[in-house]
Amino acid sequence: MKGRGSPARLVVALSVASTLAVFLLYTSFAGGATPSLEPGQLAGRSGSVFLAGLVVGPISGDADRQGMRFTLRDIKGDGHVPVLYRGSVPDLFRSGRRIFVRGHLRDGVFLADPGSLVTKCPSKYTPERGS
Repeated sequence: MKGRGSPARLVVALSVASTLAVFLLYTSFAGGATPSLEPGQLAGRSGSVFLAGLVVGPISGDADRQGMRFTLRDIKGDGHVPVLYRGSVPDLFRSGRRIFVRGHLRDGVFLADPGSLVTKCPSKYTPERGS
């Protein structure tokens, strides 16, 4: 007569499955998170971060060759940092535009990861007229 599996096996299998689920949730929400900062919050930070800010000043260089240089300022505040970026540039990128970029700070310059530049389209984040 074939019996059903032992209840101990079921308990062990459920324990392993729940431990893996908790580990997966932790790494997706907390363990592997990259902090999102503004230029004024970069002081003393190490490692990779997402940087959000407003492009100010002249934009110089070539994003494909020696790199494009610009300054990123806090959206509300006076913190700022020079940025060096190589990679594709969105059509909407220009001075006065809010952007997000990933990278790290080295010797006072934010070195952006290639291809990480994203512009924030203002029309998506402003209320429609008449609403």
